[in-house]
Amino acid sequence: MITARPGPAIIWLGLYLGVLVWSGIEPKDRLTWVLEVAPAVIGLIVLTATRRRYPLTSLAYTLVLAHAVILMVGGHYTYAEVPLFDWISEALDHGRNNYDKLGHFAQGFVPALLAREILLRTGVVRGRGWLNYVVVTSCLALSALYELLEWLAAELTGEAAEAFLGTQGYAWDTQSDMALALLGAVLSLLLLSRLHDRQLAAFDWSGARRTMP
Repeated sequence: MITARPGPAIIWLGLYLGVLVWSGIEPKDRLTWVLEVAPAVIGLIVLTATRRRYPLTSLAYTLVLAHAVILMVGGHYTYAEVPLFDWISEALDHGRNNYDKLGHFAQGFVPALLAREILLRTGVVRGRGWLNYVVVTSCLALSALYELLEWLAAELTGEAAEAFLGTQGYAWDTQSDMALALLGAVLSLLLLSRLHDRQLAAFDWSGARRTMP
């Protein structure tokens, strides 16, 4: 989607900013919106700062955009009140809006690909078995860290805690969030590794074609 070339980058940025602007127009709760959208904004800053000296594969950029959209939609409605998932809950007679679970699945699916790319390019890990292990455990650690940050933010924001956490009375919400992030990381590796390898092998990172380990 986005590379060091200006065309794809403009398309990527246009989609990102379009959803961000929509998300910020009369959100359900402004403080919750800020908390939910903040990671997407931080991600944009990091990608903008590193785009020329450390560009990523188009697959990585596309997944980051998809994850940012998930965050911004959740920020607009709050994770417990996204209309499409209300309809799904009613259709399945589930009684709970599970949009937050999609977000936590993405929290493993997308970082897994990013971690894989960084680890392969830097050569930090040798051997694909160890690579997969480090990627999966890193994503699980990231999910646990995010749960701790959610807890801290909820303690500091008081009344906004329920909207931000989106637990909806589910006693095992934290554990299921981490389990879904773990599942997302594993599926990302299983489904995308071959495509990712092809993009890495074809991309000229430093003026010369890189040979994959």
